[in-house]
Amino acid sequence: MRRENAEPRRSPHRLRAFVPGLGHLALGHTGRGVRLMLFSVATIFLVVWRWDRFIDAFSTPFLDRWLASIFLILMLAGVIWYSLRDVGRIQQSAGEERRGKSPWAVAMRRFRENRLAVYSIYIIILFYALAILAPILTPYDPAAIPDVMANRYLPPSGDHLFGTDEFGRDLFSRALYGARVSLSIGLLAMIIAKTIGTLYGSVAAYFGGTVDNVLMRIVDVWIAFPTFYLMLMLVGVFEANIVVLVLILGLTAWPGTARFIRGEILSLKNQAFTESARAIGLPAHLIIVRHLIPSALSPVLVTAALAVAGMIGAEAGLSYLGLGIRPPTPSWGNMVAAGKDNLLNAWWVAFFPGGLLTLTLISFSLLADGLRDALDPKALMQKYV
Repeated sequence: MRRENAEPRRSPHRLRAFVPGLGHLALGHTGRGVRLMLFSVATIFLVVWRWDRFIDAFSTPFLDRWLASIFLILMLAGVIWYSLRDVGRIQQSAGEERRGKSPWAVAMRRFRENRLAVYSIYIIILFYALAILAPILTPYDPAAIPDVMANRYLPPSGDHLFGTDEFGRDLFSRALYGARVSLSIGLLAMIIAKTIGTLYGSVAAYFGGTVDNVLMRIVDVWIAFPTFYLMLMLVGVFEANIVVLVLILGLTAWPGTARFIRGEILSLKNQAFTESARAIGLPAHLIIVRHLIPSALSPVLVTAALAVAGMIGAEAGLSYLGLGIRPPTPSWGNMVAAGKDNLLNAWWVAFFPGGLLTLTLISFSLLADGLRDALDPKALMQKYV
């Protein structure tokens, strides 16, 4: 006789998820399973391929090599954890009608429907991962100058994937180390600009009156001064390095965010949830940080993606003009500048760093477009209701 309350057998799919992708393939999620398998296989191949550097990194005093090896371990552990978690979520929600999704869940689904935006974020993640793993991936020292006459202006080949420059330095190694400089400057400068602008604009809008007038007049004066010339002046005063460029770019780009977030907070501060927070005696700084800023965060995310592209482009422009990162430290801007005088005979010197820079800027622009469409309030309300 069949037991009506028999305990169901444990599904094997969760165990398969320890091999990333197998659990998803068994559940019919082919695309996600293939991507997870390819990612895990590529990570394992990279560890095996660069095993000597992977192991040696833990015995060297260089922090960047140690971090690169740790990052590889975290990548593999992260994809296994994600597979386990995602397979469990899929099994739990299988056959259930999911109602009442949050706006953020709806936005994520809308974002995944935009293929260009999804591919762009894959490219961005890939470039940041390559930049972090540069000490393990690069076959040569990016600053080492070998026999110049024998190695200068070598075209792309198996030994030198991107060719060599006028000093015989390997351009593939310099491009990956240059990605570390350009991408980190863009990301850190964006974080500084958005953080200052968001807090500044929120305070001005919430308190209003004299505080708002004084703070926004400061913003008007700041915006009236040409940003490019301000950056040139600051770069000329201070010695250009990564820290200085991050501070200059971040501290000159916040006023636009401040004006934008002020308009958002003005429309939110008199709504019911804000009045309720005031009524229970919540202090102003908690109302701003916990309620107003999260409610106005969606458009900030869109502008943040564009801001990273703008910061990377600004750094590349300054380095191209010789006012930013200076050789021998590589950045995409000074690498393009190094190849501009020999475009016909050694096109690869400027082509590869310029191509990486262009692809990065396009990817961030497509990401911003995808975020704008996914976080559109009207579309969210239609899906949510």
